[in-house]
Formats: sequence, structure tokens, C-alpha cells
Amino acid sequence: MPDDQPSGAPADQPLDRAADRPAAAPADRSTGESEVATAEPAATDAPAAPVPGPSPRVVITYCTQCRWLLRAAWYTQELLTTFHRELGEVALRPGNGGVFTVEADGQVVWDRKVEGGFPEITVLKRRVRDVVAPDKPLGHSDGL
Repeated sequence: MPDDQPSGAPADQPLDRAADRPAAAPADRSTGESEVATAEPAATDAPAAPVPGPSPRVVITYCTQCRWLLRAAWYTQELLTTFHRELGEVALRPGNGGVFTVEADGQVVWDRKVEGGFPEITVLKRRVRDVVAPDKPLGHSDGL
């Protein structure tokens, strides 16, 4: 078998090397660069949507020494699920020294050292709601 034939190809058929190579874009003869096709955006008659202001941001600072990342991630998931339209971001900020704080738009809504522990999720949701979306009903969490 000739060396230029793939192992599964019959020896009597020539190997098409051009088919094995990717097709190159046509070159610009003046610069030698490849042309890149760009699509024009479709024109629409609809007016542009208004650009909303900055969405509220929640920051959860947790102690890495205490291994509270999982707890912080769970609170993050709960807040994003409840306030998916109201929040622009929930950030996790690693800290140390037993820190566990939750800030909504720069306002501390929970501090483990001040409050004496971790919040129940219903309490945390109410406090975040009071800062970022005061008119939002929380259903069963409101009555507690």
C-alpha cells in the first residue's frame, strides 16, 4: 500500500488531498488579507426599547476560613430565583475572620456578627425586598 493512502482507502483510488483541506476565504489581492463577510442588521419599524437604569446589586461576603461558600451560594440561588427580574447581579465576595454579610445596593441587610447568626431565608428575602423592590409581594414569606 502506498504511504499517501489512508489505511481504509482502496489502493487503486487516488486520494483527493483538496477535499481534506479546509476551504480558504478569498484573498484581497491588494492587501493579501482574507475577506470577512458582515451582515447588515435588519431594519425594524419598532422603536428602540428604553434603556433601564442600573439594576440593584446584592453582595454576599462570606468567610473562606469557615467554609461558608456553600451557604453563600445557596442564599445567592434563592435570591436570584425570587428576584430574577429585580436584581441585576448577586456577587459572592470571599472574606475571612468569620465574616458573613449581605448588602443590597450598598446597604447592609444582614451581618452575622451583629445579628448573632445566619438569617432564615424568609427573613433575608424580606430584607432584600425592602431595599430593591419594596412593592413586590413575597407570598407566604410576607406573613412571617
